[in-house]
Amino acid sequence: MTASTRAARPPVAERHEPDHEVVIVGAGFGGIGAGIALQRKGIHDFVIVDKWDHVGGTWHANTYPGVAVDIPSVIYSFSYEQRGGWSRVFAPGSELRDYADDMVDKYGLRDKLRLNTSVTGATFDEQNCMWRLTLDGGAEITGRHVVMAVGGLERPKMPDIPGLQDFGGVLMHTALWDHDVALAGKRVAVIGTGATSLQLVPAIVDEVAHLTVFQRTPIWVFPKPDSEVHGIARAVLEFGQLRSALRAVGTIATEIGMGGMLTGPSWMVEATRKVVEAPARAWMRSQISDPATREKLIPRYGLGCKRPSMSNEYLKTFNRGDVSLVTDSIERVTEAGVVTADGVEHEVDVLICATGFKLWERDSVPPFPVAGRDGLDAAEFWAINRFQAYQGVSVPGFPNMFMITGPYGFVLGSYLWMIEATAAHLSRAIAETKRRGAREVEIRQEVHDAYFRHCLQRQARNVLFTPTCAGSNTYYIDYHGDSPFRPTTHGEMYWQNRHYDLDVYRYGVGPTHAHEATATSKEAG
Repeated sequence: MTASTRAARPPVAERHEPDHEVVIVGAGFGGIGAGIALQRKGIHDFVIVDKWDHVGGTWHANTYPGVAVDIPSVIYSFSYEQRGGWSRVFAPGSELRDYADDMVDKYGLRDKLRLNTSVTGATFDEQNCMWRLTLDGGAEITGRHVVMAVGGLERPKMPDIPGLQDFGGVLMHTALWDHDVALAGKRVAVIGTGATSLQLVPAIVDEVAHLTVFQRTPIWVFPKPDSEVHGIARAVLEFGQLRSALRAVGTIATEIGMGGMLTGPSWMVEATRKVVEAPARAWMRSQISDPATREKLIPRYGLGCKRPSMSNEYLKTFNRGDVSLVTDSIERVTEAGVVTADGVEHEVDVLICATGFKLWERDSVPPFPVAGRDGLDAAEFWAINRFQAYQGVSVPGFPNMFMITGPYGFVLGSYLWMIEATAAHLSRAIAETKRRGAREVEIRQEVHDAYFRHCLQRQARNVLFTPTCAGSNTYYIDYHGDSPFRPTTHGEMYWQNRHYDLDVYRYGVGPTHAHEATATSKEAG
């Protein structure tokens, strides 16, 4: 850490005990998973704060037409709370929000919630060994520990296009969908062709008068084995052992298909990619009638360079006469529509930005100022030193702070796999701190640095940094040119986060007693 990463030291507040042992920021699946993990370690003095008026995180915030999980629902669930009652193989977003709601009730988290509560800043109080969180309106809540469970799909990213705010029609982002806007009979344009657009475009095409889709980079699309769940399928999912077996098979397949592209030996990744790409391109081409349109929708970068998706309808949409695909770059937005580099103005009434989120950008993790020891600013630290965190959870200089979705914590696949792993990790560390009678816990610098070096070494062989991925515009790479995803298998993530040596952390009782807390015994397992 360099001197330039340290801001002015915050004033020392009057000594007192924190409001709670743990404050969890975020009531999505990350915050819910963290709360359950803490309870399992005997820690019940915690509160979960969230800016929304309901739990569910991204599944509460994202309500655009067609929103659904993009991996099978049987996989996208907690291992300890599997569900068989999904209406479809790929459940709609409303069912994921209901699942989060049910988890809150089943595990007694309802009384822990403080909704409609926005955190605007967090500062570590060194004198009192606790975190002070400033809330919207100026109020404060304090916790001995803080868990940042703010998801990656938190801050909508609007495109940087000149004149965007001058548009005279309706402008909205898919993550902030306005259900009062009527699309019927309107000329609608969608900017972006990622996973969200794949769901949105087929869902609204029958309603609008004309749909224009602006594409910068085509996406790999696979057929979607989706259907309603009823009859025998329902019986299988309701039977616990069969459901678990199906989940295991799906988990392995997902890891091979997604995580394997980033973690496997280069020769195997290349061979697999070549075997899969040819039939995938053939299927994609078979969905599109017009030869010119067909070739515009086929990716030229390699499979695995960015997240692929599945849809049985998206590509077919471009066979319609009332749908236009525009691949010329956008030059500017006018009051009447969108002007592309060829000089054409595409007149539209509603402009929808399906342009994703600020995932690995400066000030996006987390989305508010965080000051650690000696005023160390998190955003500035990562800006200078690159994104890094031990197992995606802890960073030196930020005692008593843990993350659910930190850098190098997520193995590609089900988001809930990571939540279970990082929640297990942080709950062990907090429980051990309490057991030792300590007030402060911090990852050791040398341990953190060794993990970061290991991640960089393993990612060096990653396909993302080869010519195969040129032109993919992938969000898998951050603004430093790194890929802050965990370059391990799901199995490694599962084991490492649950069985790390507890002494990788330094435990202390605060500034009045400089010595470390003494361990009298080790936690079993």
